[in-house]
Amino acid sequence: MRIDPKTAVYGIVGYPLAHTQSPAMHNAAFLRTHMNAVYLAFETRDIDGCLQGMRGLGIKGLSITIPHKSTVIPLLDKVDDLALNIGAVNTIVNQEGSLVGYNTDATGALMALTEKIDPAGRNCLLIGAGGAARAIGFALTQQEARLSITNRSVARGELLARALTCPFIPLERVKAVHPEILIHATSVGMYPREEECVVTPAIFQKEMVVMDAIYNPLNTRFLRLAAKQGCTTISGLGMFIYQGAEQFRLWTGLTAPVITMKKAVEQVLGSLP
Repeated sequence: MRIDPKTAVYGIVGYPLAHTQSPAMHNAAFLRTHMNAVYLAFETRDIDGCLQGMRGLGIKGLSITIPHKSTVIPLLDKVDDLALNIGAVNTIVNQEGSLVGYNTDATGALMALTEKIDPAGRNCLLIGAGGAARAIGFALTQQEARLSITNRSVARGELLARALTCPFIPLERVKAVHPEILIHATSVGMYPREEECVVTPAIFQKEMVVMDAIYNPLNTRFLRLAAKQGCTTISGLGMFIYQGAEQFRLWTGLTAPVITMKKAVEQVLGSLP
């Protein structure tokens, strides 16, 4: 990797960022495509100041993660229709000083899920009400899945359920739902708190397809509990790689080297203690 005055700068903005493997993924993609570019992590709670810096410094693109995916929207010059409908942005493109927001989480989640199952007409239970959950929920409704929402915060969960025109199920009653697809989209169980889980083992049934949006660790406690009950499990790595590939395309106009990106993340995750 070369760094010089012409090096294009990209990065990820969020708080905290100890878990993120976005720099490993995107820097591998830049190297593979011979781009003079670098991708950095900017851990901050000040999203307004960060976007001012993006304009002032000419940062070409940013990934947006917890807790800024929704609060960033009014700070942007333009928001893509998909991201606006979802109500969350995870990607910003700097178009000559005009900051444009997109959402690639929905695309990434759907691509990862449909490798195992077609959600159309299936009973789906989504755990979470943040930016990732909003994107996944929107993608599922667009595929005509029969969606329900549950969440630790009832108020936030009910708000998302109303936005997606689907039922809200209190967390203590989810066992009665009997979903065919169960998707976890909160930060519970993310590195460095890998042993936490938002549900009890009683929710898992053998016929379920169970997906976790978390990719660090690859095999979360949520997925381990599901696997013990014979469920088909999907780690968050696929969603992460596919959404990153779409980010790369939006930033550069190039087809992302998906295999290279996946290998880079797997290598880093495999070396973690």
